[in-house]
Amino acid sequence: MPRILVIDDAKTMRDTLKDLLIPNGYEVVEAENGEQGLEMMAKYAIDLVISDLNMPGMDGLTMCSHIKEQGYHTPIFMLTTQTSPELKARAKEFGVVAWIVKPHKDDILLKGIQKVLHLPV
Repeated sequence: MPRILVIDDAKTMRDTLKDLLIPNGYEVVEAENGEQGLEMMAKYAIDLVISDLNMPGMDGLTMCSHIKEQGYHTPIFMLTTQTSPELKARAKEFGVVAWIVKPHKDDILLKGIQKVLHLPV
């Protein structure tokens, strides 16, 4: 079962993603910010990260840079309200493979996960 790390400071967003992912065959690990996200990366074998950008403490982009620096090759989806082309370009440098603007569409998110994890659609 693929394990997805969901990082968002909003519990409602983490719960929404869990409610989508678990019934679709994914195990979900949660974190409230970038620091906790890095802790979960070290603790669990993570197949995919879905992270918010703006969070207290360590933001999503800083966390992505640390994930890359630590040698992880885990694909990252950024789920955010931000649409800045500059932020998207920086995020891509740190391993972000999908930039999804909130509110997301469940079917598009699931298809993106399946594609990135090379799972049958």
